[in-house]
Amino acid sequence: MILRPRTRTVALGVCALSALTAVAACRRKEAPAPPVATPTVTLSHDKAPLGSPLDVHYKFVVAPDAHFAEDYRVMVHVVDADEELIFAFDHNPPVPTTQWKPGQTIEYTNTVFIPVYPYVGEASIQIGLHSTQTQKRLPLSGEDVGQHAYKIARIQLQPQTENVFTVFKDGWHPAEVAEHNATVEWQWTKKEATLSFKNPKKDCLFYLDVDNPGSVFSETQQVAVSLGGKVVDQFTLRPKQPQLRKIPLNVAQLGNGDVAELVISVDKTYVPAVINTSSKDPRELGVRVFHAFIDPR
Repeated sequence: MILRPRTRTVALGVCALSALTAVAACRRKEAPAPPVATPTVTLSHDKAPLGSPLDVHYKFVVAPDAHFAEDYRVMVHVVDADEELIFAFDHNPPVPTTQWKPGQTIEYTNTVFIPVYPYVGEASIQIGLHSTQTQKRLPLSGEDVGQHAYKIARIQLQPQTENVFTVFKDGWHPAEVAEHNATVEWQWTKKEATLSFKNPKKDCLFYLDVDNPGSVFSETQQVAVSLGGKVVDQFTLRPKQPQLRKIPLNVAQLGNGDVAELVISVDKTYVPAVINTSSKDPRELGVRVFHAFIDPR
């Protein structure tokens, strides 16, 4: 009988054992990274009609051992009942994450407008911190729904008809839409522009989201908002510096009529074709209004 050497079998067994050991070691090294912060979100309203404003208060409690190698962006996704993305409010936090310190609490509030999207019903808000370089997200404390996206709040989206009925009456140019983002829409005023709306007959806020893009006209403008012939707000608008005005209107100012009217007036207008000979725009332009919203909630 010929005895065959067993050295190859033993060698293969050692290799297999070494491979298993290496895999186990790798698995030990791939332990989940600790969360860098605990986020919470507080909404000004738990129900919001499409097109309406919403104040979103963000709070990040930074972990005691957290370190941020770059300035991460806050991902805010709003998803429908089937977890499908319907719109997003991604943004850079006012304090860059490279300045966040261990144990610190970062808080701030953003006012957003709910896009007019063909969906009503319950929606969830998911949050994350992602790299603008690699798109990778950091681990946070909370309900992870996958890929370091964390379900943090719920909101009931209502039909746009729940809003106060408003008409852009006199002194407005037709609506325009951003070339690369159909959700961004605005209307230019002339020297005076009238906004007519159903009187809610209770205290409310008037949101005026306005700017002067400064591409042609580079002077400051004085803007006044009047109700019933009386100025309720006035401010200076500088080129390339958007402003969101939140103007309180009380019952007495609104009067007893079924309809009320606000007038937005500017001290300076311009005609692009007159200032810039390469422009063919003959319109008289005042200010650019992205949102003009009556909120009685």
